[in-house]
Amino acid sequence: MTAGASLRRWARPVAVALLALAGCARPQAEPGTIAFVDVTTLPMDRPGVLEHQTVVVVNGAITEAGPAGEITVGEGATIIDGAGRYLMPGLAEMHAHVPPGENPPRDEVEDILFLYVANGVTTIRGMLGSAYQIALAEELRRGDVLGPNFYVGAPSINGNSAPTPEAAERLVRAHSAAGYDLQKIHPGVSLETWDHMVAVAREVGLRFGGHVPTDVGLVHAIETGMSTVDHLDGYVQAVASDDVVAQVNTGQPISLEGLVDGVDEEKIAEIVRLTIDHDVYVVPTMYLWENLYGATDAEPFLAQPEMRYVSQAQRDAWRRQAAGGPRGAPDVVRAFLDVRNGILEDLADAGAPIMMGTDSPQMFNVPGFALHREIDVMSEAGMTNQQILASGTVTVGRYVRDHLGIDDQFGTIGAGQRADLVLLDASPLDDLDNLTRRVGVMVRGRWVPRAEIDAGLEALEAKHAR
Repeated sequence: MTAGASLRRWARPVAVALLALAGCARPQAEPGTIAFVDVTTLPMDRPGVLEHQTVVVVNGAITEAGPAGEITVGEGATIIDGAGRYLMPGLAEMHAHVPPGENPPRDEVEDILFLYVANGVTTIRGMLGSAYQIALAEELRRGDVLGPNFYVGAPSINGNSAPTPEAAERLVRAHSAAGYDLQKIHPGVSLETWDHMVAVAREVGLRFGGHVPTDVGLVHAIETGMSTVDHLDGYVQAVASDDVVAQVNTGQPISLEGLVDGVDEEKIAEIVRLTIDHDVYVVPTMYLWENLYGATDAEPFLAQPEMRYVSQAQRDAWRRQAAGGPRGAPDVVRAFLDVRNGILEDLADAGAPIMMGTDSPQMFNVPGFALHREIDVMSEAGMTNQQILASGTVTVGRYVRDHLGIDDQFGTIGAGQRADLVLLDASPLDDLDNLTRRVGVMVRGRWVPRAEIDAGLEALEAKHAR
């Protein structure tokens, strides 16, 4: 060790000791400072955990994060005891739906936003846009409303809204000018319209994602710049055998059983590599597909504890939706879902960027709560705990910066990151169910303790009970 290094090693302890002997007080903390002290963190910019850390938050951002013995918390800061607890970045719901329309009831909007926060979700990407949501996102950013950070998708381009290339161009230009963060895609878009839309979207700098239209196909969608593929749209079809593809191309109907039986394992590796090479993010919505294809009886779902937080009208709508029954014989449906699981596992293991999403409030998906059911299915598909946690944190932060072009720093724990955090009683790396053992949630520096979350849930339950 050099003389200079030796001096640096001992300078801080000596200075601290001299201050203590002189009776000097700690420096005054900035107003509103919150510090998580002696906590174990999941930094998410690397695997595993860091023990005995202190994380200091000022004005909605992390200003310091490091070993507890090296960080002095200023006098007057609010101290949150982290001993025996785990601090991680807040989770993200990347296929969310906030009530559409021009002016939905405000209480319904705020109820959904609260449900996300109550479940540790501090970021959402809305995938059915309305003009009011752009203003709402700014309210959330300012902290005027309790809710997650909100990235707003534009009203969708689909076969009805954009029957021609010219119609698609008008929509893309209008949505870009309005300030939407991305362009949502629904089915029904022709290949000609798609290619023109892509050219215009590149010109105005608006990324696009969602469903893969049948006439476009997954490979062409990826190669022409699709930002996210949601619901694993097109993946099963893309890995089908050449015989199955030929049948589809000639307009012959393909049963679910025929599609599953026609899977070509060699094509899976090809489509996984294409996904990675083009930096396409995948939002799989696995739990929803389990329900859409396999639900035969609504009652077990409607008996789930989170159903008390949605209206009777919503529960009745889901009951009617399930009345149509499954989309095939149980063994065929299970085989189809297993193919999806295998594709997701291969994507994750190869390093393709996966992002959490549920399509809430679609069939039996209660906002916020559904994300934890999604996590269970992702785990059953073979993703590791670290991969799953990354899909709701660091990967989302990278997507927002690299694809949406928004300079928001979040998804990890470190100085300069947005203070979106969840404090847990146990490690989610050991057991993902520990994600529900929340001590509290922080959104943009606002601390929401467990007691406040419980009170809000009780009030929402009482509202729907009436």
